[in-house]
Amino acid sequence: MTVVVSGVGVVLPRARSAPELMAPELMAPAADAPPIEPKDLVGRKGLRYKDRATQLAYCAADAALRHAGLLDDGGGLRVPGRSVAVVASSNYGNLDTICRAIDTIAEHTAAAGSAMDLPNASSNVIASSVAIRFGLRGPNLMLCNGATSGLDAVHWAATLIRGGRVPRALVLGVEPDNASVRAFTGGARTIDGAVALVVESEESAAERGASAPAVLGDYVRGAGLGRCLERLAAATGDRPALWQLPEQRTAAVADTLLAGVARHDLGEVFGLGSGALGVLQCAAAVGWFARGGAGPVYATAGTDADDASAGIALRGRAAA
Repeated sequence: MTVVVSGVGVVLPRARSAPELMAPELMAPAADAPPIEPKDLVGRKGLRYKDRATQLAYCAADAALRHAGLLDDGGGLRVPGRSVAVVASSNYGNLDTICRAIDTIAEHTAAAGSAMDLPNASSNVIASSVAIRFGLRGPNLMLCNGATSGLDAVHWAATLIRGGRVPRALVLGVEPDNASVRAFTGGARTIDGAVALVVESEESAAERGASAPAVLGDYVRGAGLGRCLERLAAATGDRPALWQLPEQRTAAVADTLLAGVARHDLGEVFGLGSGALGVLQCAAAVGWFARGGAGPVYATAGTDADDASAGIALRGRAAA
């Protein structure tokens, strides 16, 4: 079954659309930019007591669902709620809540904790909160899976569709930037934003008359980035036109693998993507196609060591 991308939502301090992720003027090292204000994008209603990651996810979900034509002018869902799954990815989403709760327990007792913080202490708060806000009653998954988490989320969304569970899925990647995250990452600056994709079966998109600028191709996962790329090349039968680089790599990887293929490093521009990286890479591939680029595009995450690595190939719809 062919699975296509029919909607993209980008909510980053330096980009608000898929084509902007590939804009040449943004390819310089990241500069300071005003932080996202969720209330300016989706209004204040429903934001109180929600952590920043969830608020950012609301913004990206709203943008992607609207881009895919799944929301009406009033924000209502145009398709049955049970027909839309939610698969979210974030490694640091509620880290600030967890740290705050631990500090409270250590300094006082568990009874001193905030009842309003309790829902945010659950790892699946992003996926569940987005589903409730938009009435998405299909399968609901939250991944906190390290470097490959974002690509794994895209893969599991496609698997739900190919397995006949739902015709479409909303995939989210979000990482907030706060003191707790910076302490955990050794001071690294995260994207402090969110990105979302609507992926659905080709038949579903055609029935709705929705445009589908990209097709999800083969997905591979295994030990070592080099071996992962070899398996992806064997599966696609073609060299990529663009390689979305993983964050956890050595200089030798960038220099020796896929020689002659154009490289794109989202981390240099937007900060540490972590659990959101794979979703962000897929959105950037859609932006590549929108700006006239030809595929395939390889989105990759992982290392050149024997750690888990993953990759997905995407093609422009016209070339599929």
